[in-house]
Amino acid sequence: MPFQPHGKHLIAGTWVAGADQFTSAQVAGAGHAVSKGSAALVDAAVQAAEGAFWDYGYTSRAARAAFLNRIADEIEARGADITEIGTAETGLPAARLEGERGRTTGQLRMFAAHILQDDYLDLRHDAALPDRAPLPRPDVRMMQRPVGPVAVFGASNFPLAFSTAGGDTASALAAGCPVVVKAHEAHPGTGEIIAEAILVAIRACEMPEGVFSLVHGGAHEVGAALVQHPLIAAVGFTGSLRGGRALFDLCAARPNPIPFFGELGSVNPMFLMPAAVAARGADIGTAWAGSLTMGVGQFCTNPGIAVVVDGADADRFVAAASEALRATAPQVMLTTGIAEAYRSGVKTIGAYKAVREVLGAMCDNRDAAPYLYEVSAADWLANGALGHEVFGPMGMVVRAKDFDQMREIALALEGQLTCTLHMDDSDLDHARHLMPILERKAGRVLANGFPTGVEVCDAMVHGGPYPASTNFGATSVGSLAIRRFLRPVCYQNMPAGLLPHELAQ
Repeated sequence: MPFQPHGKHLIAGTWVAGADQFTSAQVAGAGHAVSKGSAALVDAAVQAAEGAFWDYGYTSRAARAAFLNRIADEIEARGADITEIGTAETGLPAARLEGERGRTTGQLRMFAAHILQDDYLDLRHDAALPDRAPLPRPDVRMMQRPVGPVAVFGASNFPLAFSTAGGDTASALAAGCPVVVKAHEAHPGTGEIIAEAILVAIRACEMPEGVFSLVHGGAHEVGAALVQHPLIAAVGFTGSLRGGRALFDLCAARPNPIPFFGELGSVNPMFLMPAAVAARGADIGTAWAGSLTMGVGQFCTNPGIAVVVDGADADRFVAAASEALRATAPQVMLTTGIAEAYRSGVKTIGAYKAVREVLGAMCDNRDAAPYLYEVSAADWLANGALGHEVFGPMGMVVRAKDFDQMREIALALEGQLTCTLHMDDSDLDHARHLMPILERKAGRVLANGFPTGVEVCDAMVHGGPYPASTNFGATSVGSLAIRRFLRPVCYQNMPAGLLPHELAQ
C-alpha cells in the first residue's frame, strides 16, 4: 500500500497531532494536512533529547555505527515510497531523488564506518612525569566528547541529503548527540517517511526514543524556539542568508551562546584563464550552462558568475553559453516562494543600467527559465549587489579588461563555498597569482570542473568564510562534519575506572 502522510510530529517515539494545521503545497496531487509546530512541542522534543543524551552520549561506537547502518537500511526499504512522495511534493525528477537517497544512505554508512575508527576522537596522552624538576607533570589525557542535543533544520533544496536524515543528522548521531529536526514545510511528507524509518531503527537497536524527534514548521516561531531552547547545544542549518543570519543572531544572543553551523550559499565564481578560453572557451560555455541549470539552479554551489578577460575569446564563450541556455526549457522550482524570489532577483539584476541582458525569458508560477547577463568588471566592482546570490538558473559574465582587473574581482569577493579556475598548462603563472586569494575566499577551490555536485568523502569541505557559512572552520559534508558536534575534554590524573574506554587503554 502506498505511503499516506499523516502530518504528525514525532516526539520521542510518539506521533503527535496538533490543533493548528497547514496544507502541503504539492506539484502533483492534492496537498495533505500537516500539524503546525509550536514552542510547546519543541520543548517536549528537546527535553526528551536531553534525557536521551545521558544514555546515547555514552553508547559504544559500535552500537552507534549499527544504529546508523540500520537507519540507512530502513530508508532503502522505503525507496519507492520516498521517491513517490518526494516527486509529488518537490517536482524533482525521480532519478534525482533516487540519487539523493543513495547519497543520504551513503552518508549514514560513511559516518558508521568513520566512528568505528578512533581517529576522529583525537586521542592524546601526556604521561605523568613525577620526577620532573622543578615541578612534576600530572597525567593528562584528552579526547573529543559529544556536546549534547543538536537542532537540525531541513533544507528546501535537498529533501533527503540535507534534511531529516541528512548530513547534519548523521554526523550528530555519529558523534553521540540526540537530534531534533525542524522539518521543512516544502516537503513534510518526505520528512515524515524518513522519520518513520529512523523510529524503526531506534526500536530495533534499542536506543532511547528521545534520541530523535521531528517537529513540523508552519511559523518562524518554531525555529526561534528551537535555537533558543537552553538545552540545545548546537545547530545545523542549510538555507538562505537572511533566514540563517536571523537564527545565528538568536544563538549568539542567548544567555549561553551556542555554535550555529549555517551553510548559507554563495555565487561560486569561476575564473577563466586566457589560454583555456582561447583553446576551449565554447566548450566551457556549454558546460557552464549545464551546471547553471542543473536542478533548476537550486544548488548552493551553483556557479553564478564567470569572470573572463574581455575580447573575441570571451565573445565565443558567452555565445556558446547563451545558445545552450536558450535550448533549456522552463523547469519547476521547489516552492512558489523560491520561484518568486528568483523572478525578483533577475528583475533586480536586469534593472541596473550597467548590466546587459544576453538571454531572458518569461516564467511564472513555480516554473523558472535561465537568464544570462554580462557586465564590465569596473561596474561589477562598483556595485556590491551584483555579487549577491540569485537562487536559480541565472548566470552573470563579468568582463575584465586584463588579468590585473580579474585579480581585483577576486580580492573583492565575499566568502564563498567554492571558487573555480578554468586553465591550461600555459595559464599556470596567472593561476598562481590567484590561488592565495581564492584559498582565503572559499572552502573548496576547483580546477577545470564545475562545483555542482559535492562529493561525500573524507577530504571534502562544504563551507567557507562568511557569508558562505557562519563558521569558516567547519564543513557540513564529509567526515570532518562530525567535529561540529564534539568538544575536547581533558582528564588529569583520572583513575582508569573513570576514563572513557578509548582513553583507558
